[in-house]
Parts: sequence; C-alpha cells; structure tokens
Amino acid sequence: MRAIVKNGVGVFHPQGFLDGNASGVSFLSIDDIHATVHSNADIILVSLKKVIFFNRNGLDTFVKMFLKVRSENHIIVGFCDYDKKKYEAIQKFYKDELTFSLFKTQEIATLFSSNFKNQSKNILLYSDDKSQRAALAIELHDNGHNPVVAQTKKEFDDKSKKEGAYDFIIDETYLGQIGQQVATRVTGNAIIYTLSTFLDAEIGNSFNIAYHNNSLNVGFRLFIFDAYKVVSMNVHALNFFSKLASSGAEYNATICFVGMTFEKTPIAFKETLEDAGIMFFDQMNDILENKELLDELGASSAAGAKTKRPLNKSIVSELPNFIDATVATIEMMTNSRASKEAAKVEEIDIKNKENKIASSIGFYGDIDGMVILVFPIDIAKKACELLIGESTDDKELILDTLAELVNIVGGKIKTLLSDEKINVDITLPRTYPDVDALLEIAQAKKGVQVDLLFNDEKFLFFLTR
Repeated sequence: MRAIVKNGVGVFHPQGFLDGNASGVSFLSIDDIHATVHSNADIILVSLKKVIFFNRNGLDTFVKMFLKVRSENHIIVGFCDYDKKKYEAIQKFYKDELTFSLFKTQEIATLFSSNFKNQSKNILLYSDDKSQRAALAIELHDNGHNPVVAQTKKEFDDKSKKEGAYDFIIDETYLGQIGQQVATRVTGNAIIYTLSTFLDAEIGNSFNIAYHNNSLNVGFRLFIFDAYKVVSMNVHALNFFSKLASSGAEYNATICFVGMTFEKTPIAFKETLEDAGIMFFDQMNDILENKELLDELGASSAAGAKTKRPLNKSIVSELPNFIDATVATIEMMTNSRASKEAAKVEEIDIKNKENKIASSIGFYGDIDGMVILVFPIDIAKKACELLIGESTDDKELILDTLAELVNIVGGKIKTLLSDEKINVDITLPRTYPDVDALLEIAQAKKGVQVDLLFNDEKFLFFLTR
C-alpha cells in the first residue's frame, strides 16, 4: 500500500472492512511506512474515509506497526478522516490505551507537522478533556499558529458560527501519549477513582497501587472513590480498602467514599472502614463545593515516607531529558529563552519564597521519582495565558491551569524516556499555592536542583525521589 504525502503528512488509504481479516483490504507493511518516513513525512496516518466497517482487531493491525515506527523514528502516528461515530468507536475500543493520535481530517493533521511550521493560521479548538485542550494548544502554538481555546462546548459552538473568523476549527481530535489518564484531578488537589459494580478480590489486581503510592509521594493527600455504581462489597474488598487507608495514614492521607449504599453490603463493613479512617459522603458536591473541607482534607503534611530514598545513577543520567522537556515547554509558552545558573545535589533550597507557586509530578516504572517546578507567579501567569485564553490574576485558575501545563511536561518526559527504551507512567500533577506548602512535602528530600532564568526571573527545577 502506497501513501500520499502532502505537507509532511503521509496518509494510507485502506478500503472496505478492517476486521482483522485480509479479505477486502490491502494492508500496509512496516517497509511501506519506513519508505513514507524517508519521503520527508513526520506524521504517518491511516485514513478511515473509505473504510466501511472496522473493529478493534482490524485497527490493531495498524496500531502495532504505529508503535514500532514511532519508537524508531520519533514521529506522530494515528488515524484521520473519520466522522463522530467512528471517533467515538475508537475512543471506546482503546479507552486508557489510546497511545496514538486522531485527526478529524488530513488538513488538521498538517497543522501539527514540522513541515508546516510558521504558516500562521487562526485556529479555534475544543476538547472535553482539559489535558487534550492544553496539549493541542501548546503544539499548535509551537508550530507558529494562533490557537483560540474554547473552555466550554457552548463557547466552542458559539464561536464556530462566526463565519470567516478562523482558518481551521478543531474538535474530535486527540494527541496520543501526553500524560496520565488514570484519574481525574479536581480543584483542591483531590484524586478521584471510579469503582465498578461489584467489589471483590479483583480490586487488588485492577487497582493501580503503584500509581496511588507515587501520588502520595508527590504530595496528594485526598483520594475520593466514586462509588455511585457499587452494588456490593465482600470481605476481600473490605480488607483491601482497610489496608489502603492504613498505609495512607503514614502520609496523613484521607480516603473518602461518595455515593455508596449499603443495601446489599453489611452495614458493619461501613463501620469497619470508618474505624480505618475512611469517610463517607452521600454526594460528590458535599466535598467539592465545600472549599473549607476540601482544603482541610487535601492539605499537605510534613508526614512522609519513613525511609529516605536516595537518587541513583539511572535517574541522574536522564537529567538532560527532564530538563529538555521542562525548558522547551516553558520557553515556548512564555516566548523567552532559558539560561542555566547552577546545578547542585542537595535538599531543595529556595532563597526567596515571595510570589512563587509550585507543582510536582511523579514518574514510576523502570525508574521512579518526582519532578518539582517552582514558578515566579508572573512566569506562571504568562505560561498559562494561552490555555486560559486571557491574562488573569485569579490564583486558583492559574494553579488549575498550571497543573495542565505540568501534565504536558510529564507527557514529554515520558515520551523522551520511551525513546531510550525506559518505560514510565506519570502521576497527575500536584500544585502548591505557596512555597511553604511545597516544603511540607519536599524539605527533607535530597535531589538535583537546577536554577534557571526565564525573562531574568529565577525558576527552579528539582529532581528527587
């Protein structure tokens, strides 16, 4: 199968049925894709325009080749030319495994190609996923375009009606491998997990305990389990959550269940969980709309791991990748150049605490640890301005948007490490409204501190475990 290459985007056009069988479809090979890459394509896509039917088996034929080629050539791979029904089907098939990209049209994909840089276009974009909105805006901005980010579907629909206002309008588009989608971050630095209908011994296998533990290490202290759909719980699940609460007590963490009924679960189970420190609420808004309670439950604490984990050679050797991902993102978002002042191995040292906010993000897998970024408030405001759509002094909004930005940094770190065959997952970012809140988590940790300057303002990078 031959690809059509235009403006750096190579597109293959299968026809008929993609169901895992060869009948009716001419499948491409790795050699076909490599030949297309050598034709100066930095995005490789499969068009679904002429595909009558597909299932996951059929798409997997391409996805397996995508991942191999991306690893070897560091290019964008995915699908294009689909309607809403096809887009939703792909999302449903892959859910949290969606590591490739989706572009509604080939023309939209062109906007993300390095071969189409600096041909500035006015672009309206929207995604239901805040992290995706941030990722799309950052990549378009980096390519020299002028993205306008709609914060709501209504805003997007209203602005879409303005004839001639935008060169391109983007929705139902997805950039693969940008960050962590295991949980949802909400205002107040809570992590929300969603539980299924029956809680039994399987919860111990399906719950990502490594992710949870690394979220604790990063500084999250409030974990909410959305239990609206839970029908019943047996003693195995009871023991699991009791142990989870006990291990979290080391960090002064709080676990809450929301919306759980006890019609088919012994009420004695609730009493046992409450004895373990777990709190129960009828409605999610009982927590999320009570700012005083939310701040209290999610507050940082000086409590930390009992054993200090020193940095090791495998982490320190990857320091350039961590720095590159951070600097490239902040430089682009602030339209400034970074200069390095100093790098040293010590406990985190912040000379001037005034007018600074911070964020931390954890990584775990082949290597594990945490990145801490300390922003002067003016740099944070400038970096977030594109994603917010305007300049603002609303600190809560800045912190919320900063988390999305740091999530993008984490995604870039993940991709750079993956290119070197180092596989990691990342936690959601934790934000801190001031330096003192950060130091409650990080003051005893030893790591590599790199002092950087952006627009003559000091920005601090800290890599630790």
